[in-house]
Amino acid sequence: MAKTRTFISIVANDEVYANALSTIKSLGPLADNVRWTAPDNLHWTLQFLGEVDDIDIYAICRAASRVASALEVFQLSALGVGAFPSVEKPRSIWLGAGEGNDALCKLQDGIEESMAKLGFRPERQRFTPHLTLGRVQQGSHGGAALSERLAELSEFDGGRMDVDEVVVYGSELTREGPTYHVLGRAPLSSKE
Repeated sequence: MAKTRTFISIVANDEVYANALSTIKSLGPLADNVRWTAPDNLHWTLQFLGEVDDIDIYAICRAASRVASALEVFQLSALGVGAFPSVEKPRSIWLGAGEGNDALCKLQDGIEESMAKLGFRPERQRFTPHLTLGRVQQGSHGGAALSERLAELSEFDGGRMDVDEVVVYGSELTREGPTYHVLGRAPLSSKE
């Protein structure tokens, strides 16, 4: 049976996308050991499902649609650049969320709960809304210059966007990095 590497996310709008790209461009020269996210792959992950039997994709898209349609469109601000586990020892560099953070957490919680009913395990760690900008390569931490700059960007204004749909993506791993294709779209309810 065929399988597809699958995840559920929110796509960044043009403003947040442009600010994320400019941040990557400004951080790039500070560390040569970071694999920066390709421009076409910038998104807010709600849940990574892993390798999914293709026969289950329809049920995943339907469940995501039910969750999304029960929630109203909301505004999300991209706020602050940070890193997991910390800016001093970054492994994953990200753009965080400000206004709309609670609504995004509620959306993610609904997605995770609906996926659990389909047999997918919830994440082990508490959800922290973020858009991944890059990953520091194994065995290194990026260096002092990168850590200092990340600390300076803790209040960075990354723009605002309406969260109006959830997207279910398939991902194919290649030598150049992952390529994504849309498996389904799930609009949120319009405000009346």
